[in-house]
Amino acid sequence: MWKDEIVEDIHSIREEYAKSFNYDLNAIFTDLRRKQEESGRNVVNLSRKPGLTTRWSGRAKNPGGEAQDTSCHST
Repeated sequence: MWKDEIVEDIHSIREEYAKSFNYDLNAIFTDLRRKQEESGRNVVNLSRKPGLTTRWSGRAKNPGGEAQDTSCHST
């Protein structure tokens, strides 16, 4: 089987990194978050906001899955 040296390098670096945190995902995540903040780069948040789930019908789904009317009715 053919092996790519670059991929093998990446795998060994990833293994060493995980081993340095004793394979603790919380510690790895904390370190990556710290590095992200120290980088000074802008980070884009692509998570959806609950208010942006409205449909053309004027109804929005709440987190429980039930649709509620968000259209404006005049009286």
